[in-house]
Amino acid sequence: MFLIVARSENNVIGSGLEIPWRVKGEQRLFREITLDNTLIMGRKTFASIGRALPGRDTVIVTRQSDLSFPGCYIASSLEQALDVASELRGDVFVAGGGEIYGQAIDLADGIHLTTIHTLAEGDIFFPEFDTSQFDIVVSRYYESNINYTYEFLLRKPLEARI
Repeated sequence: MFLIVARSENNVIGSGLEIPWRVKGEQRLFREITLDNTLIMGRKTFASIGRALPGRDTVIVTRQSDLSFPGCYIASSLEQALDVASELRGDVFVAGGGEIYGQAIDLADGIHLTTIHTLAEGDIFFPEFDTSQFDIVVSRYYESNINYTYEFLLRKPLEARI
């Protein structure tokens, strides 16, 4: 399972249901990485998107067991979402929000981390994590209306984390 996130330099990932930036090309990168795979996200993150994204299976984590969304699976916990996702297509990507990332970060095999080079105002944050547990295997800098850096971090083998 992988995390996929875009964060500002001060770890902001959201402001209410809004993303506090619009960066040309960044959403295309998200699409390229996640297409033909499975997304896990919290209910509020799903609400901010407003629909199931085409070409991907979507599992929504919510405590509200009576909810249903067209084209989506519902899970009551991250653990249940991972079980559901294991039966779906491709790789599994946790796509937010802050609470779900916090639960998933210690379980992740890797992180697709986009850092938007701005200081954003917001109330939802990507959790701090021990970067020494990961190797950066890809790093690309993009010039755009707001520049950003994409990195793919892969968790080190257990024996290398000591």
